[in-house]
Amino acid sequence: MSANSFDARSTLRVGDESYEIFKLDKVEGSARLPYSLKVLLENLLRTEDGANITADHIRAIGGWDSQAQPSQEIQFTPARVIMQDFTGVPCVVDLATMREAVKELGGDPAKINPLAPAELVIDHSVIADKFGTKDAFGQNVELEYGRNKERYQFLRWGQTAFDEFKVVPPGTGIVHQVNIEHLARTVMVRNGQAYPDTLVGTDSHTTMVNGLGVLGWGVGGIEAEAAMLGQPVSMLIPRVVGFKLTGELKPGTTATDLVLTITEMLRKHGVVGKFVEFYGEGVAATSLANRATIGNMSPEFGSTAAIFPIDDETLNYLRLTGRDAQQVALVEAYAKEQGLWLDPKAEPDFSEKLELDLATVVPSIAGPKRPQDRIVLANAAQQFAQDVRNYVSDDEEAGKESFPASDAPASSNGVPTKPTTVTAPDGSTYEIDHGAVTVAAITSCTNTSNPYVMVAAALVAKKAVEKGLTRKPWVKTTLAPGSKVVTDYFDKAGLTPYLDKVGFNLVGYGCTTCIGNSGPLPEEVSKAVNDNDLAVTSVLSGNRNFEGRINPDVKMNYLASPPLVVAYAIAGSMKVDITKDALGTDQDGKPVFLADIWPSEAEVNDVVANAIGEDMFNKSYQDVFAGDAQWQALPIPTGNTFEWDSESTYVRKPPYFEGMTMETTPVEDITGARVLAKLGDSVTTDHISPAGAIKADTPAGKYLTEHGIERRDFNSYGSRRGNHEVMIRGTFANIRLRNQIAPGTEGGYTRDFTQADGPVSFIYDASQNYQAAGTPLAILAGKEYGSGSSRDWAAKGTALLGVKAVIAESYERIHRSNLIGMGVLPLQFPEGQNAETLGLTGEEAFSFTGVTELNSGTTPRTVKVTTDTGVEFDAVVRIDTPGEADYYRNGGILQYVLRSLIRS
Repeated sequence: MSANSFDARSTLRVGDESYEIFKLDKVEGSARLPYSLKVLLENLLRTEDGANITADHIRAIGGWDSQAQPSQEIQFTPARVIMQDFTGVPCVVDLATMREAVKELGGDPAKINPLAPAELVIDHSVIADKFGTKDAFGQNVELEYGRNKERYQFLRWGQTAFDEFKVVPPGTGIVHQVNIEHLARTVMVRNGQAYPDTLVGTDSHTTMVNGLGVLGWGVGGIEAEAAMLGQPVSMLIPRVVGFKLTGELKPGTTATDLVLTITEMLRKHGVVGKFVEFYGEGVAATSLANRATIGNMSPEFGSTAAIFPIDDETLNYLRLTGRDAQQVALVEAYAKEQGLWLDPKAEPDFSEKLELDLATVVPSIAGPKRPQDRIVLANAAQQFAQDVRNYVSDDEEAGKESFPASDAPASSNGVPTKPTTVTAPDGSTYEIDHGAVTVAAITSCTNTSNPYVMVAAALVAKKAVEKGLTRKPWVKTTLAPGSKVVTDYFDKAGLTPYLDKVGFNLVGYGCTTCIGNSGPLPEEVSKAVNDNDLAVTSVLSGNRNFEGRINPDVKMNYLASPPLVVAYAIAGSMKVDITKDALGTDQDGKPVFLADIWPSEAEVNDVVANAIGEDMFNKSYQDVFAGDAQWQALPIPTGNTFEWDSESTYVRKPPYFEGMTMETTPVEDITGARVLAKLGDSVTTDHISPAGAIKADTPAGKYLTEHGIERRDFNSYGSRRGNHEVMIRGTFANIRLRNQIAPGTEGGYTRDFTQADGPVSFIYDASQNYQAAGTPLAILAGKEYGSGSSRDWAAKGTALLGVKAVIAESYERIHRSNLIGMGVLPLQFPEGQNAETLGLTGEEAFSFTGVTELNSGTTPRTVKVTTDTGVEFDAVVRIDTPGEADYYRNGGILQYVLRSLIRS
C-alpha cells in the first residue's frame, strides 16, 4: 500500500471497469515534466513506503531542475522483467542456486520466486547453419534442439517451478518484437490498479518497447534477478534530452536511414546515462514501426532510454496487433487523464534539445565496426576504399586495381586487391577479393519488426528476379524475421517465392547473424578467405557490427536497411557504388541499376495495407507459451529445487554463495594487485563477455574436450551461459581483443607475472595462477569501457577471474553497474588522465587505499592508487548511489538480496 502522502489515490472508470490510479496532478510541477519523468513520478507515488521511497523523493521529481547534474537517488520499481535465453538462463540458474542458499542459511526456498511478472523469449540460440534452401528453417530448428536440449529442459523446469515466470519457446520470434507485438501492456493492470507499463530487460535493446510509450531499458542479468525478487532499481533522476522531429521522410529513405542518422547525432552529442525523449509534430508523422526501430537503437546512442509518448498511432498499433478493446480504451483514457498523451505542439522542460527535419535524411549504411559510424550510401564505396587499408597487409597498399571478377560489376574505386579463385562444390569457379560481401542477412528485431522495410526488401527481391538477377555465389544469404507474422504477410502478398529465388530463404525466428549466430561460411569460401587473409564483409539489417561479432572469417561489417541488404547480396562487393554502378545485367544483357529495382513508397504502402491484419497477430500469439510438440515432449525434473547434473556441460551450479554467512565481511583495501589486461578505448562487452563460436585450442574448447564433447557439438558461448566453467574460460577471449600487456597478440592473451619474465599466457590460465598465489587482479581501460550489449557475464566473468578493481577513463552505464553487482570496484582515472599520461605499462603492482571508508556507511569520492614503480594518483570511485554502495558492501547484489529476503 502506498503511503499516499499527496492524496493522489483516485479511481478511473473505463467502460464497465474501474481502476485505482495515482494522479500526477497532485504533485506540484508535474505538468511541465517530460513524459518519461511523469512515468517515474507515478512509480514513486504508487510505491511510496515512507522508508526507501519517501515524499521527498516525489517532491524531487516534481521540482526537477532540468539543468542540474543528476544527484538525487530514487528507487524505480519496474512493473515486469523481460529476458532472452542467453541472458535469461543464467538468471534462472542463479534463482535456482539462491533457493539452495536460502535453505542452507535457514530460510524458506519458496521465497525465491519472481514477485514481478517475468517473461523469457528463447531467440538467441538458433544458428543459421543451413541457408539458401526451402528446408533451412526446419534443419536449423532440429540442430537447435539437438544442441540445447539441456538448457531447454532447464527453462521448462523453471516455467513449472517458479510463479510469475513464463517462457516463449524456440521458433517463435525475437524477444523485442514479441514484446511490442504481444507482451507489452502500455498500461498495466494488476491487483485492481492501472499504471504505466514499465520494465527492465536482460538485453540492451529492451528499449525497442519505448516506441510504444513503455519506459524500460536493458540491465544486466544480476539487476534483473533483483527486480524479479522485488528489489527496486536504484538510479539517479536523469537528465532528459528532448529530440524534436519535424517534417516527413522523403521517398526512397527508410526507417534504417533515419535511425542511423539519429544514432550518429546522439553519439556525437553525448547522451550516456540520459533519457532521450522524442517530441514535436514530426512524431505524429512517424509510424509506430519506425518509433520502435528508433527506440531499439538507444544503446547505440548510449542513452538509457529513447521514448515516444502515447498517441493515436500507439492505439492503432495496439489494435492491429490484437490487443482487446478494453485494453486499448484503458490506454487512451489513462494517458489522457494523466497528461501522458502526446501534444505535438508542446515544449516540455528538457535538459538539452536537438532537432531533426526528417526530410533531410538520406540513404545510409554504418560501418565497418561501429553503429554510429554512418556513411552516406552514395559515399559508401569510396569510404570502403579508405577503410579497407586498415584490414590488409602493408604490401597490398600499392594495389589500385578494380574488382577483377568477370561476373561482378566493375568498380571505379582503386583499392588494395588480392583476387582469389574459388571452386564451388559443383565444379564452377569464381573470384573473390577484399570487399566481397560474404554475409548478407535480413536479421535482428531492429528492422524485422518494421513491415515497411521488410516489404521493401521483398519487393527489391521481386523486381530483381523479374530482371534475371540473383545473389552472387559467394554470398551467404539469410532471412530471420522477429516473428511469424512477417512470413505470414510475405506469403499473403505472394512475395516469399521471390525472396527464396534470391537466396533469402527463412533460416529461423531469432537474432541469428546480429548476435554472431551467422553460422559458418561455405567451406570453400571460408578457406579462400583465411588462406589469403581477405578483408571480406558482411551487410546486415542489425544493430551491432563490432569487430569479431558477426562471423570469425569476416573483418568488416555494415549495418543497412533490409532492401539494401538484398541489393548488396546481388552486387556482391562493397567496392560497388550501388547508387551508380550496375548491380548486374538482365536477360537481354542490359545493365540493371538499384533505381530499376527499388520500390516506390506507394508500392510498399499498398502491400502493408493489404497484406497485414489483426488476424495474423491473433493466430501467431493465441497460445504463444505452449510451444510445439517438440518443446512439450522435453522431459523435466520436478520439485522446487533443481536436480543439478554433475555431468552437464550446459547448466552447472555457480559458486557465488559458497561460504556465505548472514553477516557481511568488512570491505578491505586492495594491495599488491597485478594487471590482467590493459585495454584501449571502446572496449565493448562483446570484447569482454564470451560470445560466438568456441574454438578447440582455447581454454573453453579444451575444457569441453576434456569433458568428452566433440568439436562439432561445442555450440556457442551464448548457449553455454549456464555453465560458469565455460564462461570464465571465454572471458576477455574475443578474437579481436588487443591486450596491450601482450603486444602483437589478438584474443585472450596476457602476461603471467607469477612466472619469471612474465611469459605470454591465456588470460584464464594466468588468472588461475594469480588466484592460487592469492594475488588480486585489476583491469586498466580507456574511454567507453563496457559499451554494447547488457552482458552480465562481462561482469560475472571479470569477477570469477579474480579481478577486484577496474580503472577506466569512462564507462557505459550497464557494465559499470554490473561490476558493482559482482563485487568489483569501478574506478575512473582523474579528469584528463589515463594509463598513458600516467606512464602505466600494466607491468606494475597496484594498491588501492581508502576503500575501507565504505564500512562507515559513506562512499569515498576517491581512493588513493599507488604502484610499486612510484606512480600515485587519486581515482574517482564510480559507486554512484547509496544502493550501489550497499551491494558492494555485501559482496554483490545477489548476496544483498538473499540476506534481505531471509531477514524479511
